[in-house]
Amino acid sequence: MKKIYISIFVLSAFTFIGCADDYLDVKQTETISTDDIELFNNDNGAKTFVTSIYSKFLDWDMSSFGWIGLASITSDDADKGSTPSDTGTDKDVLDALTYNASNPSAESTFNANYDGINRCNQALAILPKLDKADPALRERLMGEAKFLRAFMYFTLVKCYGGVPIVDHVSKIPLSAEDKTMQLTRKTAAEVYAFIEKDLTEAASVLPNKSQYAADEKARASKGAAYALLAKVNLYQKNWQKVIDNANLVTGYIISPDYAKMFRLEGENDGESIFEINGVGSVAARGIQGYSNVQGARDAWGWGFNQPSQSLVNAYEAGDVRKNATIIFRGTTLYDGREIPVLSEDDPNPRYNLKAYSSAYTSAWETDANIKYLRYAEVLLMKAEALNELAQTPGAIALLNVIRHRAGLGDTPATSQAAVRTAIWKERRVELAFEFDRFFDLVRTGQAKDAFAADKSADFPNGRVFTVGKNELFPIPSSFLLIAEGMSSQNPGYN
Repeated sequence: MKKIYISIFVLSAFTFIGCADDYLDVKQTETISTDDIELFNNDNGAKTFVTSIYSKFLDWDMSSFGWIGLASITSDDADKGSTPSDTGTDKDVLDALTYNASNPSAESTFNANYDGINRCNQALAILPKLDKADPALRERLMGEAKFLRAFMYFTLVKCYGGVPIVDHVSKIPLSAEDKTMQLTRKTAAEVYAFIEKDLTEAASVLPNKSQYAADEKARASKGAAYALLAKVNLYQKNWQKVIDNANLVTGYIISPDYAKMFRLEGENDGESIFEINGVGSVAARGIQGYSNVQGARDAWGWGFNQPSQSLVNAYEAGDVRKNATIIFRGTTLYDGREIPVLSEDDPNPRYNLKAYSSAYTSAWETDANIKYLRYAEVLLMKAEALNELAQTPGAIALLNVIRHRAGLGDTPATSQAAVRTAIWKERRVELAFEFDRFFDLVRTGQAKDAFAADKSADFPNGRVFTVGKNELFPIPSSFLLIAEGMSSQNPGYN
């Protein structure tokens, strides 16, 4: 946590990050004293504060190796991959669910999100002072900052439970109140309430996606705020609120071709509500290492985050999503690239196709995007909520919309219990490798049984999910050292 503490305590008081005006050109270019904010007192200057928040999502520590390990390799959708001797620092213990409080991926994810939150707080502190920038633009930018802050806090509360709510930039000298703010964990309920407040305020000022210019389609919109709010409600089992907020997500469609959504031609398409943009061309500003670490080993990548046999088995016959999600050895991809078979005992027979870049296959920064919110998920969230409120026929209708796009017939499920299970399964195959599965298993109470059933060569008897512990990742021991007793560890970790 020392890194976070210093960035909040020092950087937020003295400096901010300025970025190039182009939304997609998000390299950090200079550090400027906040005394010189008059240099940014214009429309383009105002945009740089929020552009710097989006740029955080392209960082290695935010969206790449550690996050892939924490949110994907831990799930039953994926195995560690690579070779048995290549642990990826800690991906072996994440795969085995045997990580401890010093886990590097848990620490880097914690730190990265607070770095991003710090940027949000800087933007929210400075934007109101830019009186020469267009007032409507400033209001929109503040809405974007609040959405992005809520997004990051949602990641934190899913991963760690209650965390410190750092809601403003601290001044120097650091007051006792601000030190307490930075180092004291709030309850999960308090964090959720903070997220809901940010999203509600963001939704009230953000434009619809259709109102953005073509080169700004990846910015947070009103639909994104309502969709994330519905998801936050889902995690708290506030079923009617899920429905109410899902109904406010308008102007989106179910894209007719599932596979094309995850190619360059499908970026920010009609189904996409919020995604992280990668640009592989020079100057490349893709997600650092995202495609490479998940790419085919001995071809263009490291081979981590291998789709599991359990995931393969979850697809029904004829489900087009299987071959749109998984690269199989010995096949040819949509762009003609052949995936060679290395040997019968190849430890990497499968790879994540959603992370593949056709144009910049072996590059460190590619044009692969992460689709975090899609309209299909909004329909599945609404279906789950309707079913829980005993409105099962309505849930079935929405479930079938998703199945039909996948080339499948109507669900055979009819009872509330059977439809519940069908929706959970549909979420798995629809959203595979979009960083939901582990958290879905936890929130629905399926984790223990699902991991026990996830058998592989490395875990012939399945994996052990310890109830009362593995629902949350450990609070980094580095943070607890700095906190000096103001916060405590999650249960089960030393």
